[in-house]
Amino acid sequence: MAPLSTNPRSLNADERAALEHILSAEFDGASQLRSQLDRTEVTAVWGPDSVSVDLQVREPCEHAALPTELVPVDAPVYDASGSCVGMILVWTDQGATLAALEFAWVTDEMPTSLPTIVDGRLSRPS
Repeated sequence: MAPLSTNPRSLNADERAALEHILSAEFDGASQLRSQLDRTEVTAVWGPDSVSVDLQVREPCEHAALPTELVPVDAPVYDASGSCVGMILVWTDQGATLAALEFAWVTDEMPTSLPTIVDGRLSRPS
């Protein structure tokens, strides 16, 4: 399914919190990606009721130099019982600017909200 375009909007609090959590890890290009957050907009959702979104960074911004388009951070999401229910992936445009925030789930039902950060990890209520 193709993403559903939307009028560009600022990151909401949940999107920003998830991105800040993942980009708090240290890896080559992390500081550049963190510096892009204030200039990042949501330009599309991945489907009706999806929490996964396409991102665009307004220029001027400091570009990262990642070797891949996927940010190299493991970000599993756990439910209240401690079971892994998915992961958050952050994608970049040719390794340079933030391009997408994805909630990849492993449960039967699509999540309707992004996870929260509880005790330093991504958690989703059951």
